[in-house]
Amino acid sequence: MWSGRRRTDPTGEGGTDTRGIVMAILRGLVIAAILLGVWALLRPRPLTARQIRQQLFAEVQPIALKNCTLKRIGSRGDGGYLMCANLLGKVQSAYSYGIAGDDNWGCEISRSTGVPVHQYDCFDTTRPACPGGQPVFHEECVGGRTETVESRFFDTVANQIAKNGDTGKTLVVKMDVEGAELDSLMILPDSTLDTFDQLAIELHAADRRNLDLVRKLKRTFHVVHLHYNNSRCTTQWKPFPSPVYEVSFVNKRIGVPNPAVTPVLPHVLDTRNDTFRPDCQAPVIGP
Repeated sequence: MWSGRRRTDPTGEGGTDTRGIVMAILRGLVIAAILLGVWALLRPRPLTARQIRQQLFAEVQPIALKNCTLKRIGSRGDGGYLMCANLLGKVQSAYSYGIAGDDNWGCEISRSTGVPVHQYDCFDTTRPACPGGQPVFHEECVGGRTETVESRFFDTVANQIAKNGDTGKTLVVKMDVEGAELDSLMILPDSTLDTFDQLAIELHAADRRNLDLVRKLKRTFHVVHLHYNNSRCTTQWKPFPSPVYEVSFVNKRIGVPNPAVTPVLPHVLDTRNDTFRPDCQAPVIGP
């Protein structure tokens, strides 16, 4: 008589193989555990802060160019940058970001090349004297997007170039804007950066974002000079002797590398940013 209960099949034929199911589950768990262990061993591990600094330190080491004559452009102290003076001949316009009432760099570029220099600063709106040059002062700052912050207007590099009618022209750019270099330059496409024959910037940290920026820039440029700002000398950012440093870039279109020569740092034309503090320069890393 049928009692409503399911009969068990002791032979396992036609019935439920409970033991087989349990073993399959256990095998699956073992395989999953093994795969997780392998993934844990092989997965990329985040770089430590020191590893990031070491990689960035290597990235900013300059190379020699066969066709570059370095010259100090701008003031003797803070505000002067070493650039390839003989490679400025095709520049059609100059951009100087971060003025603070003094733009010796932009004025010298304008006088020596005969091109206008567009000066940008929204924090210090003092218009610097520029005898013999063609200064065009803009009471605005540069950033990663168009916005107004605490009554100060910010715009992107690409928008500013377009508003000045300089899109597609050959440019030379200097940027020292206390960290805003990151957002300002990271959003620029390589096609816009390629219009810069030379770029001089001051970076204000040695972290992942700066590493990413330098690697982006090196798709288009060679690093030709490096100088540490002695106003922030410290041992806390090793191997960097200072977390503030000036980097000069030359477009790969015009710069011809000379692998037979290793640049000497500090360069004879380098001077201390702060004349009242001791210097802290690091030698270049050889090949």
